[in-house]
Amino acid sequence: MSILTVTSRLASDLTLEVVEGFRIAFTQIRAHKMRSMLTALGVIIGIIAVTLMGSAIMGIETGFERSLAVIGDDILYVEKWPWRHVDDWWNYRNRRRIEMRYAEDLKKIIAVTPNSELVTAVPMVATMRSVKYGDQIVRGVYLQGTTDDFLATSTAQFKEGRFMTDIESRGGRNVCVLGYDVADALFPNTSALDKTVMIDGLPFRVVGVYEKQGTFLGLFSFDTQAVVPLAAFSKSFSRHMDAQIRVKIRDRAKTAQAIGELTGAMRRVRGLAPEDKDDFSINEQSALRSTIGPIKSGIAIAGLFVTGLALFVGAIGIMNITYVSVKERTREIGTRKAVGARRRTILVQFLIEAVSICLVGGAVGLLLSYLMCVAVTLAFPAFPLQFSLGLVAIGILVSTLTGIFSGFAPAVSASRLDPIEALRYE
Repeated sequence: MSILTVTSRLASDLTLEVVEGFRIAFTQIRAHKMRSMLTALGVIIGIIAVTLMGSAIMGIETGFERSLAVIGDDILYVEKWPWRHVDDWWNYRNRRRIEMRYAEDLKKIIAVTPNSELVTAVPMVATMRSVKYGDQIVRGVYLQGTTDDFLATSTAQFKEGRFMTDIESRGGRNVCVLGYDVADALFPNTSALDKTVMIDGLPFRVVGVYEKQGTFLGLFSFDTQAVVPLAAFSKSFSRHMDAQIRVKIRDRAKTAQAIGELTGAMRRVRGLAPEDKDDFSINEQSALRSTIGPIKSGIAIAGLFVTGLALFVGAIGIMNITYVSVKERTREIGTRKAVGARRRTILVQFLIEAVSICLVGGAVGLLLSYLMCVAVTLAFPAFPLQFSLGLVAIGILVSTLTGIFSGFAPAVSASRLDPIEALRYE
């Protein structure tokens, strides 16, 4: 008999044993439904924990990247403060203010720099104000003052209307562009275009409304903002605020070169001597990305702890129930061995029973986890949980491994029973 024939026969026998094992396993589960579900409870909790953890991490990543896409990933921000924790707070506090006029100085330097990695520089100042129309009022609107060049650094689209023109920008006209939520609250049943709204008691004509942009990780809404010309902002609100200079770069792959060029240009604008330290910060999206890592790590650690604890408790429960099942069916095992059943057949049968309970628990856990993800996404659209096929595969794999771990010792114990002693068992 050839090796191929023997291998084929062994594979065929093992397949039959596995199929028969699953048939017996699900018969036992149906016969003891309540016991099986209570036994699988630890696995259910563990699978819910591991899938929700994965969904939360993927949801944070998706929401974060979506938010970064809104603010633009080819923009550098010149500011007084860095986007990170600082220990020497007082030194940063004593830095000179970032002036709005720096943007024009930077534009002149960019224009005369050959092969510059920078495109343009745009000033921006901001404050919180109320916007009113008739009896409707929206409080806590993020009011920005900027120039017509701001459009080059923004990815926002318009629901209706346009952005401010160069004439409106330079002339400091009282015009504004409203965020989607602001316009919707003030003009629920009509167009906002050419209407005059009151921003902190001062009249501004609406020339445009942004499309809905969403929120930044649920913390800040891009739709509760209003944009006015920088000159009008300085005249009507304040000209003594720290400004932010947004600088657009040509190639994201050359961000490091662009930062180096911008640093040199800002040092010239600020009149710093070679031995002086930079008294400004150049921020970019990588600083924000570095803050998201600890959040994901914290969720992963907490999720793995809960998952491991739940699965360990579940595995111990399944192991105990499998031992009980072995004791209950000792005479059955003896009878099967007496008529020729091999140790391997008995081992596979009880191992499959343990795995089957875990798979049932895993399926219930995956279903509950999916429903939870849908509920959270509907309740909090800004924080979408991502439930993927990869998580389903992980859930099935974890369930299977838990079943093998918890069922192996009882299965070995059952396979080693002496058939004569087993038949005598009462």
